[in-house]
Amino acid sequence: MPSSQNQKLKLLYLMKILMEKTDVQNPLTISEIVTALAGYDIKAERKSIYSDMELLRSFGIDIETRRNKTTRYYIDARQFELPELKLLVDAVQSSRFITQKKSEGLIKKLASLTSGEQAKQLRRQVFVTDRAKTINETVYYSIDQIYYAINENRRISFKYFDYDVNKNRIYRKQGDLYQNTPVMLCWNDDKYYLIAYSVKHDGLTHYRVDRMSDVNVLDEAGDMFDRSRFNIAEHIKQVFGMYSGELIRARLAFDNSLVNVVIDHFGKDVSIVSSDGGWFEINVDVSISPVFLAWMFQFGDRAEIKAPDSLIAAMCELVEKSRQKYSVT
Repeated sequence: MPSSQNQKLKLLYLMKILMEKTDVQNPLTISEIVTALAGYDIKAERKSIYSDMELLRSFGIDIETRRNKTTRYYIDARQFELPELKLLVDAVQSSRFITQKKSEGLIKKLASLTSGEQAKQLRRQVFVTDRAKTINETVYYSIDQIYYAINENRRISFKYFDYDVNKNRIYRKQGDLYQNTPVMLCWNDDKYYLIAYSVKHDGLTHYRVDRMSDVNVLDEAGDMFDRSRFNIAEHIKQVFGMYSGELIRARLAFDNSLVNVVIDHFGKDVSIVSSDGGWFEINVDVSISPVFLAWMFQFGDRAEIKAPDSLIAAMCELVEKSRQKYSVT
């Protein structure tokens, strides 16, 4: 681009330099700014830089100064502060439904929202932990398609698969398309689930989004159904919690050391009754399901099912099967 054309873009390049090269720890002098502009083949006088920065301030750019022997300039408040970007980077990196390749792309975009020096802190954070990621590269776009269908009240079609021991996809229904009306997306245990209405079953069904492929929004309007018949919150609670199956009222006892774990699982509204000996009891609705029994089993002698007898019997059966499975001869 000729130098004369670059001159017309001086204000934009000045903003770019300030955004990319400065922050509260890394301010620039006017001389350094003039040199940086020269790198874009732009000539600038000191007085013009002052007036240009006032224009940027009027536009809403938060340009601050630091005065010592010389006056230095930097961008202070940004759309995202560095601690906020660190949180977002960690969320992206730890999300199992986002592939490693897509995570790196998103983190690079987040890094562009701060200065180059601060962006280095975000890049270092990428390698803090090595978390398992999905191997389905299309899940990111499937979520976008599903949200679009929900907002437009349209049906979707997709294929649904499992993995075999060689990590090959084995499609259910011999690869035939599923067609449902998406109702909402649910985030549970680091995974995205689609809650959909099925005309065939006249009920709600759920699918792991990372096990869906070939997701397409259809031209057909979403199926009409009486939403008052379905308590979606209760459906999510039963499917993804420890409540699949018929609910029963249970009395459970825990060692006091588990109070945080219990509150995390049953919520802050759970009624806790303290008892002697460093234990407490709760009364909650659960189901006689392997998920719930396994959750209780993990605490060993620090948790106990007090009632009802049917739930105690189910736990005894689980313990006995485990004992037979792992008995040492």
